[in-house]
Amino acid sequence: MSIEWTDTDPGTGEKRFVTVEKFARKWRFKVRFRRRTDWQPLEAPTRDMWEVLLDALERRYRRREGVSDEDLDHVRKQLAAFPPAPAEG
Repeated sequence: MSIEWTDTDPGTGEKRFVTVEKFARKWRFKVRFRRRTDWQPLEAPTRDMWEVLLDALERRYRRREGVSDEDLDHVRKQLAAFPPAPAEG
């Protein structure tokens, strides 16, 4: 399973492409800054990346597109390991 989206690099403010692949029960994040360049592995995905992944999985789960309860539980556990998000306002 592979999920892709674009976001902004928090360090540089540049647009980047993000992909997440599940292989051997492990989620692997990769990024690249331009099309037709090589994907670079991302060792420490941010909380926002895990939230985007969870949202995409929940939408696919409802449509029965190969997402299991195990996938959702694993991503929720990863999110729970992060410190709470700061309150807005």
